[in-house]
Amino acid sequence: MSNAFILPCPHCHTRNRIPAAHIGQQATCGKCRMKFTAVKPTYDQPVSVTDGTFAREVLESPLPVLVDFWAPWCGPCRMVAPILEDVAKEYAGKLVVAKVDTDQNPQWATKFGVRGIPTMLFVKDGKVVDQQVGAVPKQVITSKLQHILN
Repeated sequence: MSNAFILPCPHCHTRNRIPAAHIGQQATCGKCRMKFTAVKPTYDQPVSVTDGTFAREVLESPLPVLVDFWAPWCGPCRMVAPILEDVAKEYAGKLVVAKVDTDQNPQWATKFGVRGIPTMLFVKDGKVVDQQVGAVPKQVITSKLQHILN
């Protein structure tokens, strides 16, 4: 089904395949059976990801994902945040920008060997294809994205 979207249930977060023709209509979650309105994801804002949702939101994403490992107390992380918001808007529909608070969700940061923050991983088809450690100008991030998206 190429004309379908994978949408999370707002109640239990199970991923549901929704045909494009049903966007805007009521859908029923295949797991919890709750009804929800099927809204096409725009990914025009960074998405918060937890240890529990990382595999689903990042590794299984049909779109490439820029994952930002950050912490609220980190000054360079706060410097990069508005850049990533701009990137999410500019690449909406082509890329997902995901943010992982490493203080609250250390599992995947440990698994990927993140030793300093911010660390940005560029993930395509479930595999890390590039990374950037530290705060960098927007041009550095978009240059890496161009290689991934082409």
